[in-house]
Amino acid sequence: MTDGHLFNNILLGGRTGTNLGQFKVHPGGLAWKRQGGGKTIEIDKADLTSVTWMKVPRAYQLGVRIKDGLSYTFIGFREQDVSSLINFMQKNLGISPDEKQLSVGGHNWGGIGIVGSMLTFMVESKQAFEVSLADVSQTQMQGKTDVLLEFHVDDTTGANEKDSLMDMSFHVPTSNTQFPGNENRTSAQILWEAILDRADNGSGSSGEAVVTFEGIAILTPRGRYAVELHLPFLRLQGQANDFKIQYSSILRLFVLPKSNNPHTIVVVTLDPPIRKGQTLYPHIVIQFETETVVQKNMKLSRELLDEKYKDRLVESYQGLVHEVFVKVLRGLSGAKVTRPGSFRNYKNGYAVKSSLKAEDGLLYPLEKGFFFLPKPPTLILDEEIEFVEFERHGAGGASMSSQYFDLLVKLKNDQEHLFRNIQRSEYRNLFNFINGKGLKVMNLGDGQGTSGVTDVLQDTDDVAPDPHLERIKNQAGSSEDSDEEDEDFVLHKDDGGSPTDDSGGEESDASESGGEKQKSSKKEARSSKPPVKRKPKGKDGEGSGKRKPKGMDGEGSEKRKPKKKKDPNAPKRPMMPFMYFSMAERAGVKDSNPDLAPTDIAKKLGEIWQKMSTEDKQPYILQSQADQKRYEKESAAYRAAAPVDVDAGSGNGSD
Repeated sequence: MTDGHLFNNILLGGRTGTNLGQFKVHPGGLAWKRQGGGKTIEIDKADLTSVTWMKVPRAYQLGVRIKDGLSYTFIGFREQDVSSLINFMQKNLGISPDEKQLSVGGHNWGGIGIVGSMLTFMVESKQAFEVSLADVSQTQMQGKTDVLLEFHVDDTTGANEKDSLMDMSFHVPTSNTQFPGNENRTSAQILWEAILDRADNGSGSSGEAVVTFEGIAILTPRGRYAVELHLPFLRLQGQANDFKIQYSSILRLFVLPKSNNPHTIVVVTLDPPIRKGQTLYPHIVIQFETETVVQKNMKLSRELLDEKYKDRLVESYQGLVHEVFVKVLRGLSGAKVTRPGSFRNYKNGYAVKSSLKAEDGLLYPLEKGFFFLPKPPTLILDEEIEFVEFERHGAGGASMSSQYFDLLVKLKNDQEHLFRNIQRSEYRNLFNFINGKGLKVMNLGDGQGTSGVTDVLQDTDDVAPDPHLERIKNQAGSSEDSDEEDEDFVLHKDDGGSPTDDSGGEESDASESGGEKQKSSKKEARSSKPPVKRKPKGKDGEGSGKRKPKGMDGEGSEKRKPKKKKDPNAPKRPMMPFMYFSMAERAGVKDSNPDLAPTDIAKKLGEIWQKMSTEDKQPYILQSQADQKRYEKESAAYRAAAPVDVDAGSGNGSD
């Protein structure tokens, strides 16, 4: 076949382990993709410098080296694959793979060959092993005849394997002829200098970082770190933790601004993830101060900039700190950068507030997926999604809430992500964006596609109610205690509400002595019935403000009318606009002011509400007006049903 050859179950070898995947050779070069998705390696044929193949236990191995000094090892080819690979590469890639022999004698005495950034240990002209000098974090002399190599902890590959190569020592006798010494330098010192020189050029790990960002707040794994960008790896150095991550493990960078917030989030997505104890972190979530401006000079030679990083890095950067960080990291790692696409929420932001696994955060709808941040950071690609489903908040059995909805994302592997507590005002933009991407949208419970989604989360201006929705709401409302019916209360269209308005919810638990006058005044304002005046008690209790028990007469007083029992079938009274605002913003105020008491949070919400313009209050006013329409319809139906007066015949006023 002329378009290429495909080989399954091929292992990508490494210092700490292997990853299973699919290998493809085509006229444009080579490619390897990790099984189950994730990491992909693509090598253009113009970057190939050498290809070798070697017989290893139970399989054949293909070694590939490219211009920038990196080397890849692919293991798992069959004997019949070798000839087809050699012929295809000769005809289409213009390169002839060389055969190498593996030393299986078990001897540990041989010679060292250094080609590029690869160190190969040879025994009787056969390869025993090879290591990349790009992995060397430090090399030093031990005595006069030994050279020690220390490898940095690759916190990404360490996530897959319990064991990894940490250090290696070579004994070089003074009589060595491969690295002849002299009076000033021993043979071991000459080898050490050769390794040090290649390690410097290949990794920069023995020298200082190219650029460093101090005191950076990282949300996952949580802490404040100095972020060092070296030539081959990224280092996060904190007080308690120290991570080193190869650039080859970086899949993509995400730059996600927070709406109405002085921070911007930069996410570094890894495959494989870094490891801290038994916890894996596939995403490094970094939070930058959006308005902070920095100037950074690259600690790179002009020759290296021109030869290796031409059109990728410059000598100096000045700008917003998160933009400078992304530009340098992208230039060093070659990773692609993703930013928010066309989606905007109802406040023209890039994300919607929601919660996942009881954690509040932001859901970013992107052009090719969704990203929930900051904790747990969850990336969902569109290609992994089987369908999405809009659900009314609380449909799983909790109390229903008309101003929130949930978004269920079902993956093709049967995994589900439920994003809860999304404001209803976000529904229109979110639905249009998801539907525009061609994702399958399921209706609430009926599985009929997108036709019924608008009915489930209908606009507040809709006149005809959704029977299915009304039934769910009635079922949820029947389990709650509703206040006594007040047929004469009508919400004025221009009434924007205020923090002190009665919400129509449960009555206050204030003591009768301290709150009776205020409660009574509200009852008088909201009821067409004449208020019941209470005269002061006798001279023994005059001015005390205490009430007599129900059903008892005091001197010069009249009997108190017994309180009407609540009808559980009575419609629930509408909520004022401020209550909708309070329910929508309370979590955000609490997160911004974690030390405030509940009463102080309520006062804070009241202050914010009073300062809001009529335009800003409009979404909550519309919600209240829609709730009022609902109440009027339910009240009319309730009155038409002529409910039995549960208090008939109980006029004696006794309990």
